[in-house]
Amino acid sequence: MTRVSSLLEVERLSRQFGSGRSAVLAVKDVSFSVAPGEIVAVVGESGSGKSTLARLILRLLPPTSGTIRFAGLGEITRLRGRALRHYWQQVQAIFQDPFSTFNQFLTVRRLLERSLGIVDNPPRGADRECAIAQALQSVGLEPSDVLPKWPHQLSGGQRQRVMIARALLLQPKLVIADEPTSMLDASLRVTVLNLLADLRQRGSSVLFITHDLGQAFYLADRLLVMYQGEIVERGPVEAVLRSPRHPYTQRLLADVPRLGDGRPTARPADGPIRLVQRRPSGG
Repeated sequence: MTRVSSLLEVERLSRQFGSGRSAVLAVKDVSFSVAPGEIVAVVGESGSGKSTLARLILRLLPPTSGTIRFAGLGEITRLRGRALRHYWQQVQAIFQDPFSTFNQFLTVRRLLERSLGIVDNPPRGADRECAIAQALQSVGLEPSDVLPKWPHQLSGGQRQRVMIARALLLQPKLVIADEPTSMLDASLRVTVLNLLADLRQRGSSVLFITHDLGQAFYLADRLLVMYQGEIVERGPVEAVLRSPRHPYTQRLLADVPRLGDGRPTARPADGPIRLVQRRPSGG
């Protein structure tokens, strides 16, 4: 499973909540890797353990067992102080609800300036202003329009793009996107997916967590299917969706809405359901 070129290596990771008869094993013996410049999708329904897995990798939760290794930093559960800050600079998150992650008492300018505080040598003065402006412009936002505003004054799409800009400011090697489009209307979803895909051109890898097979097909190189805390199927995204082997993957695919007579099949003859045209991987 582990490759020499891996950026992230997760080995036999588990997380238990509670104890005794009330214990719940939310993540069970999960192992996978993410290579530099790769987009890996973790797909599963609500309660499958996807978000818990993201929080474990982000060091927001401690694992019950298993290891998480990051290139150049080793086992990340042992990191403390400056080493942990360095890890958080290299691994950034885009959450489902950006509004709940922003300090409502800070303007967008102050939010972005504070994010630079975890960098060892943050830019200052004109260099800081330039970095913030470039990050906002890269996600299609006009700095003069959004910088003076408070989070509640932004639309849902603007808040999500500000969160992506905040991640870009730190030039991370890995971005963990946990259901980043679920609170957006259809007109903005492809925009956000394209922003995530463009992270590859900036040298970042993406761990894309979603319940939507169509979005995974559009964006990802590889697919991990998660069910009741376990990875039950994995492989190149087109191969998994063309010929799903596990009954759970087949059921997920059968539940995808499609045009036609309304009678879904688990394995359509013409391949996976293409809700949107697949985006080229771009090397």
